[in-house]
Amino acid sequence: MHVLVATAVPAERDAVARAFTAETAEVRLPGATLHRIGGTGHYDLLAAGVGPALAAASTATALTAAALAGTPYDLVVAAGIAGGFAPDAPVGSLVVADEIIAADLGAETADGFLPVTELGFGTVSHRPPTSLVRTVSAATGARSGAVLTVSTVTGTAARAVRLRARHPRALAEAMEGFGVAEAAAAHGVPVLEIRAVSNPVGPRDRTAWRIGDALAALTEGFGKFAPALESWNPHDH
Repeated sequence: MHVLVATAVPAERDAVARAFTAETAEVRLPGATLHRIGGTGHYDLLAAGVGPALAAASTATALTAAALAGTPYDLVVAAGIAGGFAPDAPVGSLVVADEIIAADLGAETADGFLPVTELGFGTVSHRPPTSLVRTVSAATGARSGAVLTVSTVTGTAARAVRLRARHPRALAEAMEGFGVAEAAAAHGVPVLEIRAVSNPVGPRDRTAWRIGDALAALTEGFGKFAPALESWNPHDH
């Protein structure tokens, strides 16, 4: 399979790369640089940038380049660290999205938040292939549930409560998954999101962040993900 893994920042990309024994080679594209595992092209790693807009643009660049080269991707994976909703996604745990949701794409009204779909536009949700979510969850020990994409990271207990009330199945919050999923959907490529939890969603307490532990969990998770992917049928989505 030809897989594109999109992270926000190089530290996350490098954590994924450490799951593989082969070295990486840089492949420069207009506006993006891929790190190709082992030179075979089975796995390309992309530090796509922070936030849904830049992540979508960078991912679309990589997808378009692959399609024009006659080597389209079979799967796009949004990966990295994230905030976890306690107590379901504790620090250091892995989460696999069975739904990728744009949690703050819409309008604030006197009656509360309206998603953009209720305004008559677009979409706010992408669903990864159920069989793939099940396969990856079983292989990595990750819990499956909704992962929220936000443009503004939650920093208060009140907002965490509001988000969880609107999305009771949410396990984690990050900033890129929906953008990556939008790019993948535009190319007709299935998408998956894998997150390692570095901190609880809620008040910003940097002393409670465990970024190193989360990056290590991401590496371990991808070490189990790659063999599991070999048993998945990409036409099963």
